[in-house]
Amino acid sequence: MSKKATTPTLDKPSEQNLKEAIRIKGARANNLKNVSLDIPKNQLVVVTGVSGSGKSSITMDTLYAEGQRRYVESLSSYARQFLMRMKKPDVDYIKGICPAIAIEQKVSTSNARSTVGTLTEIYDYLRILYARVGRTYSPVSGAEVRKHEVSDVVDYINRFEEGTKVQLFIPLPYKYKDRLVKQEVELLLQKGYTRLQVEGDLQYAEDLLESGAAYLDKKLGDIKDKGIRILIDRFVVKQEDEENNKRIADSVQTAFYESEGECIVDIMGREEQDFNNRFELDGVSFLEPTPQLFNFNNPYGACPTCEGFSKVMGIDEGKVVPDQTKSVYEQAIACWRGEKYGRWLDQLLETAHHFDFPVHTPYQDLTKAERRLLWKGNQYFDGINDFFAELEQKMYKIQNRVMMARYRGRATCPTCEGGRLREEATYVKIQDRPITDLVEMPVDELLDHLRSLELSEHDQKIAKRLLLEINNRLQFMSDVGLSYLTLGRLSATLSGGETQRINLTRTLGSNLTSSMYILDEPSVGLHPRDTNRLVRVLRSLRDLGNTVIVVEHEEDIIESADYLIDIGPAAGIHGGEVVFAGPYEGIYSEATESLTTKYMSGRMSIPVPAHRRKSANYIEVQGARQHNLKNITARFPLNTLTVVTGVSGSGKTTLVKQILYPALKKHLGESYSQAPGQFDQLAGSVDTITQVEMVSQSPIGKSSRSNPVTYVKAYDGIRKLMADQQLSKIRGFKPKHFSFNVDAGRCDTCKGEGEQVVEMQFLADVRLECEACGGKRFKQEVLDVQYKGKSIYDILELSVEEALEFFEEEKDVVSKLQPLYDVGLGYVHLGQSSSTLSGGEAQRVKLASFLTRERANEHILFIFDEPTTGLHFHDIRKLLDAMNALVENGHTVMVVEHNMEVIKNADWVVDLGPGGGKEGGDLVFQGTPEELAEVEASYTGQFLKPKLEV
Repeated sequence: MSKKATTPTLDKPSEQNLKEAIRIKGARANNLKNVSLDIPKNQLVVVTGVSGSGKSSITMDTLYAEGQRRYVESLSSYARQFLMRMKKPDVDYIKGICPAIAIEQKVSTSNARSTVGTLTEIYDYLRILYARVGRTYSPVSGAEVRKHEVSDVVDYINRFEEGTKVQLFIPLPYKYKDRLVKQEVELLLQKGYTRLQVEGDLQYAEDLLESGAAYLDKKLGDIKDKGIRILIDRFVVKQEDEENNKRIADSVQTAFYESEGECIVDIMGREEQDFNNRFELDGVSFLEPTPQLFNFNNPYGACPTCEGFSKVMGIDEGKVVPDQTKSVYEQAIACWRGEKYGRWLDQLLETAHHFDFPVHTPYQDLTKAERRLLWKGNQYFDGINDFFAELEQKMYKIQNRVMMARYRGRATCPTCEGGRLREEATYVKIQDRPITDLVEMPVDELLDHLRSLELSEHDQKIAKRLLLEINNRLQFMSDVGLSYLTLGRLSATLSGGETQRINLTRTLGSNLTSSMYILDEPSVGLHPRDTNRLVRVLRSLRDLGNTVIVVEHEEDIIESADYLIDIGPAAGIHGGEVVFAGPYEGIYSEATESLTTKYMSGRMSIPVPAHRRKSANYIEVQGARQHNLKNITARFPLNTLTVVTGVSGSGKTTLVKQILYPALKKHLGESYSQAPGQFDQLAGSVDTITQVEMVSQSPIGKSSRSNPVTYVKAYDGIRKLMADQQLSKIRGFKPKHFSFNVDAGRCDTCKGEGEQVVEMQFLADVRLECEACGGKRFKQEVLDVQYKGKSIYDILELSVEEALEFFEEEKDVVSKLQPLYDVGLGYVHLGQSSSTLSGGEAQRVKLASFLTRERANEHILFIFDEPTTGLHFHDIRKLLDAMNALVENGHTVMVVEHNMEVIKNADWVVDLGPGGGKEGGDLVFQGTPEELAEVEASYTGQFLKPKLEV
């Protein structure tokens, strides 16, 4: 199954590297069997082995835990008082350890404000760039908004020849309209301003007061011509005289201060020149650009309507225009159908010729401006927003309330149109583009745009460092295969692999050295085409002087290792040993006996199926055009194993999770929060499907008490069994007493959690073992009840494999646990918290729960999202057996996957691409794997061909 056993041209770890190693002695965390290991520093070290063999135990629970503990020991006594209760890793000693940084798979945040831009810190640099280099343009005239600085006035004055006489005036402040002119003049005298210009004549303020002029008793607001000015200073131009220039600058500064931004320069014998220090134009005052103006996480910069979330509860465009292939004339606007509301449509159709609105163009083909016009209306017709505003004014009518409810949903904010920022922020542009445009560009487009910026010499000096940081991070994102993402993409919508590679990007941007990086499967969700780019990034991290330790199963990354560590030989109680540690080339030795080395060297392989299933029944998605999908029609045969593949960002998730799955849910009449994406229709044998299940990598339970044994319903039988014991009957215990989810037998202190959470304010929360029950979750009287010498706590500590042997006489329990073992989870403990399961493990627990259910006369469509996450070659074989078992039981299995072992075992492959983002979205191929391997335009086909030839 592997490539030919050629020796890769890699730098071998030198003897010096091995001497300067991280030495682990006697590691016993979880299933590790007193492991001693030397890990060379400043190398790319790959740790591999079957699922559950102990890879995470040696890397996360031993190496990272010790590195983190040593770091926190250097913190304040406040932090240390809790950390003294934390358990040290179960290891004799670790020497030579570096500061440790772990980059895990888990989606790091569900915060609705967090985006790719904020997660990578690129947006922070963009905000500063726009605040310092951006130019504000008036939405009225389109002219640039500028304010005059003191230096502008000084430069203007010094343009005139030596000896030129200059007078500096400000207008009489008219802000306080009810104040008398006389009062204002008296106030000016107190401030030291003695001379005023009245109707062109310069007069002393005292003389003016004594003259008793009539307008002195007028209110400031009643003076129409406002012809009174205050003389600030008089001077003569002396260009080379620094003292004189300083005096002019001070006077101008005073003038701006006293007049709140205005001054008048009167060059004797020439026209006057007005200067304005206020940031305004076209009668509008604008906000000066600051980094906070572009911060949607701050009330100052956030859109006041959606508060920076970009979405509001409002009118859902998808419900108003359910079929975007129709035109306005063809009644695409659902709320304007019928006799009663049709008058709104008639008004538009009758007046459309006045403003050239294309009423016969499909809604999907309307420009952004035309759609905005349709919703906002103009002087000729009332738009969709006006329609719903009228309904809202008459909510006392039941039919109007029903109508509003029918079209209400999460809609794009009408004020910022999804941009998250207040309107004033969009007036600031760099080369005619506001910051909201940049965050909607894919990374590769944004990189090209920023590199082609043409800035003035002054702006280049300001932006140089900022652009360097931004471009470096964008380049790193492109290098790790994320060029299709936009900075505005919500962090919560990213897969675990995408999140990890984004965290890797942020880490690379920080340029740390002499550190230890531990990465948990960074290749998750990455097409083989992009793996080499990821390897280059990992090597660049190593070349900075870091030790890079990668837990990985991907073939190309294993081959790229400077040093390979294989944990095994099998999972759970059969693992926990180092079966190979050395340079990668050593795996080709016949003496090396491990599953990894056998698969990598070709001594073992996952066979190509003898035949492909064929089916006359199928589901067809026609005209899919959501996001980057380019109006494609994809066919999915039923009663088969179908794989949807393509490079990252090609449109797989859009087609399967955003169109097919919601559309089937809707067809089956089941509620689902997300409306289907844009497509024409579902065709084929849709009615033969009785249920659709999305088997994702989301956690199996929201509570930290949820675990595999409760999810597959095996715990019910175990609790009943414990309640049937003699001591339980004597003490009156029922099955509920053996549950940690209800108040009966669980520990009252930790509520069945087994641990307590201590909030650390500025640090991550610390989880400590419950002192009352010692982490055993139950009260002592409940723990006294035993079955075959084991309490309920001891049973929950058993692995699935051990439990199958322990409960061999209890057929009901065994039947529920057996599927967990069949999908390769024999090493998982029965009571293991769902929060400690990886995404791939959670997905396989869900698969096991479906295998336990007996469903007669049902045809379920199972959709798996990258189920090979965290799986070794040997475990992929088990997974394929489980999936094929579902197909043999009359169901259909659809898999979104990049793994070539799964693709070569598929009955039908749908390949999207050829590239990602704007270069993707086409249907490259659909058919059998053998046919795909011959398609030159397919990246997947290129990598699949060698697998089929073995």
